[in-house]
Amino acid sequence: MKVMGHDGEKNQIREGTLYLVSTPIGNLSDLSERARKVLSEVDFIAAEDTRNSLRLLTHFGISKPMVSYHEHNRRERGEEIALRLEAGESCALITDAGTPAISDPGEDLVALCASRGIAVTGVPGACAMITALTLSGLPTARFTFEGFLPVPKKERRERLSELSEETRTFILHEAPHKLRTTLDDLTRTLGADRRIALCRELTKLNEEVLRMTLGEAVSYYGEREPRGEYVLVVEGGSKQKPSAPGGDATMSVEDTVAYYLKEGKSRNEAIKAAAQALGLSRKEVYDRMIGQ
Repeated sequence: MKVMGHDGEKNQIREGTLYLVSTPIGNLSDLSERARKVLSEVDFIAAEDTRNSLRLLTHFGISKPMVSYHEHNRRERGEEIALRLEAGESCALITDAGTPAISDPGEDLVALCASRGIAVTGVPGACAMITALTLSGLPTARFTFEGFLPVPKKERRERLSELSEETRTFILHEAPHKLRTTLDDLTRTLGADRRIALCRELTKLNEEVLRMTLGEAVSYYGEREPRGEYVLVVEGGSKQKPSAPGGDATMSVEDTVAYYLKEGKSRNEAIKAAAQALGLSRKEVYDRMIGQ
């Protein structure tokens, strides 16, 4: 068993243990002393991209055997790592940036280890979504992390529909080439007045946090090219029941559905919105629409 010192205490690298080691999201100084020691002492390191991780390890003078572990090899490589852990080796799991197992295939490796009674522990550190949330200026007491929105249109519409009813602050990741499309989709679903914080290049030299409404964000990036990876922090919706379209509570079911169809919603979305506005169930609205 290997022993390493830290602030006058003995920290042991335990045999047969998987260590989830958080790595910097931009500023290399954010790698903790404990993380450096764990990376130096484990038997091997499992990395999302061994080339990127080699640069990090070289910067800190750490030389350890590495294996790749990523989305495309997680099943077979996960089994290999588990077998080595069961044989008594210790392993540090790292991603290209941030905390392993958050919107990351490390989730599967942790589940595999848990199912086989293999010890797992964490070495906390940088996490992009938490950093963005704390900088957003939006409520932080209750929040939800959504990762990347689905790409297939049907799944994307369903997820956006779910988010339209979310009252907690929610957090998304987005690539620069998809940012405009996502902002358009969010604006259509949530309304132009919903607040958003757009966080990019966090902890880096060109860090930027933009706090504005969705409508303002669409206009802003209509004139500027998105650059860098984004974390989007979006204000949750109101718990109050939506009022009828235009404030007219006397509108019929048919006219209310027609109102939302003209806004560009699909038939199912229009029925759902009409039900919310009129205080009815979706089945009641649907039955009225088909004449029952």
